[in-house]
Amino acid sequence: MRQLVVGVDGSAGGWQAVDWAVDQAARTGLPLRIVYASLWQHYARRLPAAGRRRPDEHAYADQLLGTALARARTRQPQVPLSAVTEAGEPVEVLLREARGAAQLVVGPRGDGGIVGMMLGSVGLSVAARALCPVVVARGTARNREATDRPVVVGVGEGPGAVAALRFAFGEAARRGGELVAVRAWRAPAGSARAAGPAERQWAERRLGMALAEAGGEHPEVRVSAQTVQGPPPLVLVEAAAEAALLVLAVPRGESAHGLQLGRTSHVALHHADCPVAVVPVPH
Repeated sequence: MRQLVVGVDGSAGGWQAVDWAVDQAARTGLPLRIVYASLWQHYARRLPAAGRRRPDEHAYADQLLGTALARARTRQPQVPLSAVTEAGEPVEVLLREARGAAQLVVGPRGDGGIVGMMLGSVGLSVAARALCPVVVARGTARNREATDRPVVVGVGEGPGAVAALRFAFGEAARRGGELVAVRAWRAPAGSARAAGPAERQWAERRLGMALAEAGGEHPEVRVSAQTVQGPPPLVLVEAAAEAALLVLAVPRGESAHGLQLGRTSHVALHHADCPVAVVPVPH
């Protein structure tokens, strides 16, 4: 049976991720697996036996996972839970976990000093490389815990548009709320003229086509189709200001090791006021 996976590290952002993940598990009916990545256990394998003892690290991991389990169980008692410490670098551990997960949830920042001020290096790397949808549980508490706010999805070109919409339709259906499908438009790159009716009409046609292809499984979901003039990153962050979730598609290849986030996803993951779901799309 597939499951949701959430990464924890003891930070405030990690607890946000646990809260969002267990609520999502309740919505989906899936079990939740809580994962802590231990660098000590990873490197201890290379030490002589006499140097491998570090009870404080094991005690910390046990305490952290025990706290996470208690927090999740109190919030959603009906959700099946498991917790595990995995040896390894946090990014690599979470990427392994993502291979069989329905969704992977991470916090907006971790115990990473300056690199953790906005998204954090672990969350950014996982969002860019994981082979399952990744949710960064960021944003205001009102948006993270909202049950009556819309799901917003950015609709671009290619197969990513349909993949993002299908994921977003499912999330809106679980919440019983509205789906807001947003497509940004502006003048073609390098054009000396201002954007006008032609660009707006093109955006409306392409958005309508994507909605028609993706929405068949959830006819009960109310849809608001919006075409908005402006740069896509700013348009989507603004559209998601009062949303329960922002959904974006990102190209993905199984052999890729570099970051693959475009500017729109990067800006949203750092600045959106709600949780952001990144849906992988095979090349």
